Amino acid sequence: MTLYKDGQFIEDSWRLVPEGEDVPPSGHVILPLDWWTAEREAFEGSNVPLGLCIEPGTRIEDFAADISRFSVIALVFPKFQDGRAYSTAKLLRERYGYTGELRAVGDVLIDQIQIMARCGFDAFEISDPATERALRAGKIPGVFHFYQPGIGAEVPAGRSWTRSPSKVAQ
Repeated sequence: MTLYKDGQFIEDSWRLVPEGEDVPPSGHVILPLDWWTAEREAFEGSNVPLGLCIEPGTRIEDFAADISRFSVIALVFPKFQDGRAYSTAKLLRERYGYTGELRAVGDVLIDQIQIMARCGFDAFEISDPATERALRAGKIPGVFHFYQPGIGAEVPAGRSWTRSPSKVAQ
């Protein structure tokens, strides 16, 4: 997989540890939530950088107490039509105050990257060859006027993102 962050491709120093595999004694690892839940006591007092991999539909409350422990949280997009990770990213940033790296993994496509960034993602694991080619060529589609608030762009002056209340007929 190729990691795209800060407008460029970078070497990924993190490795996802598959379920059932032992955690290596050193290095940057991203653990599945089930693994973390079962083994969190083994890391008490440790300063080893850790990441967490979250599948769609996982409740943030299931790991909220540990959020500050993770340098990276990877949110999985199993297919491009599954947008649950957008909501999770937004909640992690705004409600839970997560400031570490939010990584989009799975079916990440070129058309989604700008919206993912507006929801709080700042790193993208690219597996789609067409998306990688487009990013390397600098062909990033962009929308520059938004009608909804988000990270990285403001609503144009004089525009309200909320709808006016409907008038009740009397």
